[in-house]
Amino acid sequence: MQTPSEHATRFLAYPAHWEADVVLRDGGTTRIRPITPDDAQRLVSFYEHVSDESKYYRFFAPYPRLSDRDVHRFTHHDYNDRVGLAATIGGEFIATVRYDRIDPRGRPAATATDEAEVAFLVQDAHQGRGVASALLEHIAAVARERGIRRFAAEVLPANTKMIKVFTDAGYTQKRSFEDGVVRLELDLEPTDRSLAVQRAREQRAEARSVQRLLAPGSVAVVGTGRAPDGLGRTVLRNLLAGGFTGRVHAVNRAFPDGLTRLDPEGVPAARSLRAIDGPVDLAVVAVPAAEVPSVVADCGEHGVQGLVVLSAGFAESGPEGRDRQRELVRRARSYGMRIIGPNSFGLVNTAAGVRLNASLAPELPAPGRVGLFSQSGAIGIALLSELHRRAAGAGLASVSTFVSAGNRADLSGNDFLQFWYDDPDTDVALMYLESIGNPRKFTRLARRTARRKPVVVVKGARHGAAAPAGHTVPTTRIPDATVSDLLRQAGVIRVDTVTELTDTGLLLAAQPLPAGPRVAILGNSQSLALLTYDACLTDGLRPHPPLDLTTDARPEHFRAALATALTDDACDAVVVTAIPRVGSESAEELAAALRSAVAAGPTAKPVCVVHLEIPGLAEALAALPEEEAGPPGSVRIPAYPAAERAARALAQAARYAQWRRRAEESPGRVPEYDDIDEAGAAADIEVLLDAHGATAAAGGTGPRAVTLSAADTQRLLARYGIAVLPALPAPDPDAAVAAAHRLGFPVALKPTAPHLRHRADLGGVRLDLGGEAELLRAYAELTELLGKPSETRLVVQAMAPRGVDTVVRAAIDPAAGAVLSFGLAGAPSLLLGDTAHCLVPATDRDAAELIRSVRTAPLLFGWRGAAPVDTRALEELLLRLSRLVDDHPEVVGADLEPVIVAQHGVHVLGASLRLAPPPPRTDLGPRSLPSY
Repeated sequence: MQTPSEHATRFLAYPAHWEADVVLRDGGTTRIRPITPDDAQRLVSFYEHVSDESKYYRFFAPYPRLSDRDVHRFTHHDYNDRVGLAATIGGEFIATVRYDRIDPRGRPAATATDEAEVAFLVQDAHQGRGVASALLEHIAAVARERGIRRFAAEVLPANTKMIKVFTDAGYTQKRSFEDGVVRLELDLEPTDRSLAVQRAREQRAEARSVQRLLAPGSVAVVGTGRAPDGLGRTVLRNLLAGGFTGRVHAVNRAFPDGLTRLDPEGVPAARSLRAIDGPVDLAVVAVPAAEVPSVVADCGEHGVQGLVVLSAGFAESGPEGRDRQRELVRRARSYGMRIIGPNSFGLVNTAAGVRLNASLAPELPAPGRVGLFSQSGAIGIALLSELHRRAAGAGLASVSTFVSAGNRADLSGNDFLQFWYDDPDTDVALMYLESIGNPRKFTRLARRTARRKPVVVVKGARHGAAAPAGHTVPTTRIPDATVSDLLRQAGVIRVDTVTELTDTGLLLAAQPLPAGPRVAILGNSQSLALLTYDACLTDGLRPHPPLDLTTDARPEHFRAALATALTDDACDAVVVTAIPRVGSESAEELAAALRSAVAAGPTAKPVCVVHLEIPGLAEALAALPEEEAGPPGSVRIPAYPAAERAARALAQAARYAQWRRRAEESPGRVPEYDDIDEAGAAADIEVLLDAHGATAAAGGTGPRAVTLSAADTQRLLARYGIAVLPALPAPDPDAAVAAAHRLGFPVALKPTAPHLRHRADLGGVRLDLGGEAELLRAYAELTELLGKPSETRLVVQAMAPRGVDTVVRAAIDPAAGAVLSFGLAGAPSLLLGDTAHCLVPATDRDAAELIRSVRTAPLLFGWRGAAPVDTRALEELLLRLSRLVDDHPEVVGADLEPVIVAQHGVHVLGASLRLAPPPPRTDLGPRSLPSY
């Protein structure tokens, strides 16, 4: 084992950007940071709490204590050749890792090399929490930043835990055994497997951190006041009324000395958490904002696992509150705690073994199958109440879990997606969002979750430029329409209103997914059936002609008609319409008849009811009669008071079902092309950035982009098999003629000045010029029409075959990442905004769906008898451009316009590229929580 180098070739400033908070395997958090000389005493204290066995595994010999020289060596680093990181909780070390750059013989490197020796030490009390795996991710990222490409580690064969840390990481590795020591060599270049391992660990850790909050064994309400209508007292009553199965404590520093029981609730009372015997898993904090820091410290010292902070007065209140919120997160994470809030309305878990209502909701909903996340407390409580009411107080459409995230300073919708992904009690995820802090991660998690269960989202503040007060999130420049496309690509069902959220969630929770868009309509009102028929057509469904049962229809007629529709192979879903009948039948009788038909159906098909003024029908359809045994589900039917609402919910379910089938049958792949020269493009980009002196923009606003010349653009695109039709400048008539002879007649003449590009309405383009005379005449006309050649920047270009003019773009958003866009050139995209978008890297399936998702797509496929164009070639162009911006994040913008899609092939007539130093890719780095 090599001794760390005693000298440093280059001392660098403290790298604050290496600091990170990480969620561990058990759901707790730790802070990872570089070790500094000020950590000497911490290191000594840490080492004293390590067992002799662990010390032996680290140093290959008994090593009871660290010498002064050891302490100096392990706390003094140059942050280049020698780096040490520590994982801390409560400011104290729980684990360390260090690397030392070595030469090919394994000795301390005197010059820059690309290999380093790495070693770990984890306190025994924290082993098994995934600390070493997290440290390996972070030290590997640091090493790559410092030009190190390989790690070498020597491990005793008996140290199986550490060997497993290395072998499970997913990096390419070599393993050998020599002189009684296992030698491991790891290639630090991320691989598909290492990224998959990292994301799987992230999912398990973040899901566990949520689960710890949702299923606590004990809850303390800090700030339980004497006033019955105060926040703390209200939550305390709700906890008890909901039947929470764990222990409940009331905490208030204003309680009189000696008070041990709070009446009339009859719960243990204490002035501080320190006075509570036994663990407290969850603390609900309802004290003034100024008192929250001391409460957090008390919670941390007592070992509380998580906080629900109801208190307001944080980032939503201005700069001073934002500082308070930042300090709240920093302090809570330092103790390994997660936070819901601040400014939250609380947390609910309806599971029978928990029955947690740590919220301001007046009653605990019955157990259900819907997970509900809301960034707005008021809207969250309203949604909770609406689902509870429409589910008739119980059943699938009620909630499994609910969270009001408030300012979501820590836990966010991403964390709950991680939890719901494999939560057996949740079948549908409903989310009200006002901002998306990490769109790249959100779409990745939503896509994975949507493959298993529906994710329905309504987004508030769609047209506002600023995030809501209190939401400290990165800004995004992408418009709302683009966000919709990205969510659709991920399989997310996006709806426009809170009403649609509950309508869609009700159907998805209570009914199976439709196998297609074909809908049978039956009922006792022809007028209501026709309205339903029209609504289905409007929302893209394929309704059959309605079956009119007439106003004389009785419940048995409805049952028979519904049973027939459910056995029809040409029917994928059924909408039953009903109006009041003059007679004695009750709503319960009609509901029973419909449930009976559904229960007897040979195949599972979604059924919903549209009714007008039939009191009690919706409740009767949602309720489970006492005499029916077994789990609820197939015999619960959602009801809607308007045809449009039912049709829209059914259409959303049909589109989601189609997305899910395609995702299962053909998930898509990023194709490889043999003619792509990735290395050559990388070399070109490096030279071009150096030549333009591209640097980060002033003020920390991101990289400053440079626009490449036409020649440089064409050369770089050619590396990826994208050819741009040649165009030559024509500063005067003679140059135009010479250019035409060089390119070969016929040619086109067009201006390239920025104010004239893509302005077909000005008549500034002349096509199919077959000879000198035509070219000179066109030159004179354009000069007279548009201005001097120096102003218009005329060029001569070879003619392309006739086809459909399109535009292809790629751009980098700091939060969402690279976005690929497609539309038809001219009015469709500019005037009507008919443009589709998807995230990069695009798969072959993404490219095919992209060109078919614009409203003007029929023009590509032979509209009104026209010949179809070569969409396969267009898809390939999209995929090649996607590969370019994905392989080279320095390409921050690309515009191909126009792209003519002919019957055979595509032809790029104009192109521009923008380069900048690559923005950080947080999704590819080591696991870490968002920081302020």
